[in-house]
Amino acid sequence: MHSRLEVTNLHSYYGDSHVLQGCSLTVEAECTCVLGRNGMGKTTLMRSIMGLTPPRDGTVMLNGKDFTRAKPERVAQAGIGYVPQGRRLFPSLSVEEHLTLFHRIGKSSPGCTGPAGWTPQRVLELFPELASRRKVSGTLLSGGEQQMLTMGRALVTNPSLLILDEPSEGLAPVAVDRVVETCRELLRDGMSLLLVEQNIHVAAALADRIYVLVSGRTVHQSAAADFFGDQKLRQTLLGL
Repeated sequence: MHSRLEVTNLHSYYGDSHVLQGCSLTVEAECTCVLGRNGMGKTTLMRSIMGLTPPRDGTVMLNGKDFTRAKPERVAQAGIGYVPQGRRLFPSLSVEEHLTLFHRIGKSSPGCTGPAGWTPQRVLELFPELASRRKVSGTLLSGGEQQMLTMGRALVTNPSLLILDEPSEGLAPVAVDRVVETCRELLRDGMSLLLVEQNIHVAAALADRIYVLVSGRTVHQSAAADFFGDQKLRQTLLGL
């Protein structure tokens, strides 16, 4: 039985800058959380998995198949949804158009036990706040609504694994709670989550397994309960 995602000894660069210097992680049917201080390579790791910043060395395996340096569209077609940091919505598209444009008709998520297939209508049922604003440009929504739309846009590609890069960033506490609630629902339905999060409370609420990056390297991995139960370790690695 293959892991849903297995990243081994990944090295990625921006020009001559060696950002990832040997990152490894495994994602099963659970929530895996990547932690680290600012500038440690967390977003670059997510972009390298998606093929947006192709690694120069190492491997990315999805369900036992090699997707190292694959084009982003091929990675998405293989079952990885991406919720990028900063949301990156299109000003010219309404809520409804975002969901319709990205919808992959007839796909259902391998391993998921919830209702088969994410459609635009199902996303609007999950996020009723968006239903009343379906004709509004995505960039004119509140921060919390934009995050819901960004998550919904990824869900309608019907992934088996959802990558979320700083989903709570810049959100009011009530919107953060909404993100956590949605992630828990996705986990109950059998979706795997790979979460990058600066908000330690969000990480603690969702994570089953923790990886910590320091200077582009994976320096720690453990069960989330062990990590959050060790204050000295958290202080050493994160200053928390």
